[in-house]
Amino acid sequence: MAVLVIADHDGSAVRDTTHKTVTAAKAISGDVDVLVLGPKAVGDAAAKIEGVRKVRVADGAEVGHGLAEAVAATVLPLMGDYDAVLAPATTEGKNFAPRIAAKLDVAPISDIIEVVSADTFTRPIYAGNALETIQTSDAKKVITVRATAFKAAGEGGSASVETVGAVDAGKSSFVGEEKVKSDRPDLGAAKIVVSGGRALGSAEEFHAVIEPLADKLGAAVGASRAAVDAGYAPNDYQVGQTGKVVAPMLYIAIGISGAIQHLAGMKDSKVIVAINKDPDAPIFQVADFGWVADYKTAVPELMAALG
Repeated sequence: MAVLVIADHDGSAVRDTTHKTVTAAKAISGDVDVLVLGPKAVGDAAAKIEGVRKVRVADGAEVGHGLAEAVAATVLPLMGDYDAVLAPATTEGKNFAPRIAAKLDVAPISDIIEVVSADTFTRPIYAGNALETIQTSDAKKVITVRATAFKAAGEGGSASVETVGAVDAGKSSFVGEEKVKSDRPDLGAAKIVVSGGRALGSAEEFHAVIEPLADKLGAAVGASRAAVDAGYAPNDYQVGQTGKVVAPMLYIAIGISGAIQHLAGMKDSKVIVAINKDPDAPIFQVADFGWVADYKTAVPELMAALG
């Protein structure tokens, strides 16, 4: 059995999510290849991931923007060599994986957090309140991986690198994108996350309270869906079932009540600190440290203690 991992990258280097997806792939088979839809420089970086047998690079405008139609058209001709294809459960992975599965006429398996065996996997359901174990009899498996559930594969590999053809499906075209530039760590990979909720009351208060603390800690900024819906923070800050799933070393939740949809996106954090004036807030059920206080007094005290 051989497994193909579709790399997640930023155009110059592979992201940590790729290393973690390789770890999941290695639990399925010892024969793991990586497909890089991008420049050869990214392929060279992927070749250094421990446990990777071979890297296949498809570079071209056809696949440069991760359109589902183009990715599926490029992957399908390669599937004769593989029994499974894995991708991180990112926005892009969740977009193209179902199309690949449909073209292969198999059921996709999404957001796995454990590889039980080569054909059996565990995934969260009901906003993470239950775990489902799935055994598949499909000859080809299409799987997305919740990267936060796996350790990153190390460096030190020396895989061979080869070029494969990129395919233009001709059914969609890239128009443009707007990227948010920030000096802070990427939310999905940050070791510390400071998140704010609707209790902060306004966008101005959110930025005045959350951002200075995040800057002092070298942390990424997150937000609950309620805060995003209220316009306090942009969509890419959202943590939760319908936002980003994070598992930092430290997660600080300020003014967040802890709806199950939010908990699904952060409860695997190593240490959770919650600040909320409601002692019955659900966030305290998962917090390692809870501070029942108004954030208007708690956060300045915390800032002062941090020096």
